[in-house]
Amino acid sequence: MQLDMHISCRRLAKKGRREFNFPPSPFPRKQLRLSGILDSLEARNRQAIDGQLAYIDFLALLTQDEVARREQKKFASRRRRASFRAQKTLDAFDFSRMPGVNRGQIADLAAGRYIDEKAPMLIVGPCGTGKSHLAQALGHCAVRQGHDVLFTSQCQLTANLNAARAIGGFDRKLQQLARIGLLIVDDFGLKPLRAPHDEDFHELIAERYERAATIITRNLDLNEWNDAFPANKMLGIATTDRLRHGAYRVVLDGASYRAPRTLPETAPATPKPALAKTPKSS
Repeated sequence: MQLDMHISCRRLAKKGRREFNFPPSPFPRKQLRLSGILDSLEARNRQAIDGQLAYIDFLALLTQDEVARREQKKFASRRRRASFRAQKTLDAFDFSRMPGVNRGQIADLAAGRYIDEKAPMLIVGPCGTGKSHLAQALGHCAVRQGHDVLFTSQCQLTANLNAARAIGGFDRKLQQLARIGLLIVDDFGLKPLRAPHDEDFHELIAERYERAATIITRNLDLNEWNDAFPANKMLGIATTDRLRHGAYRVVLDGASYRAPRTLPETAPATPKPALAKTPKSS
């Protein structure tokens, strides 16, 4: 049933209540992009009747619903563009396995101060300690705060830049990545960077340096990060120097989450008793 916002009012003399009627006259809700109001219009109308709300209060409720709907739509769009692998959150992160992690520091980082400071964050630790989980959880927090986020691996990132170069769109792709509010690069240095990937990665980091926040995860300590550039050590030094400058460092050191499951021990099978042979009758 089509409803519109042309509201007429009549007082109910017996019940002393105010009722809002919606005559079937055209209302340009699509032009005003107010189609979402229809989702809550009936419920708000009943609330206005029961609470004897003034017109302005009724309209305020509808506009609040529309604002909330638009914010939720924007959030869903930002989360989709972020390309998270899974819905990892801080609530699901098992801090008990990482006794050395300062939970207060993580909470402070989740508030997004490093994004406002346009500072890097380096998350290091052995394999399976939750680096990707923590990076994505912080990314989710940033999305909820209204920031544009992109989660990608180093291999995927350099492959996308190389593909853009093949069709003549490298500069455009580079600037697009440079403008993202928070870029999360997972598994940095998992594979050595060789030409032209090493130069592409350096150029991206240089473009984002002190202009946007970047989170990098790696399973090696910082003094080994230059090894990711085996063909050009000087380029590696220049890149890691920009990543380290003013960076927040989070070290995860604990048991791996990827430990194999322990199967229940099965009791040994009980041997069947031997059947005595019946002697043949002569």
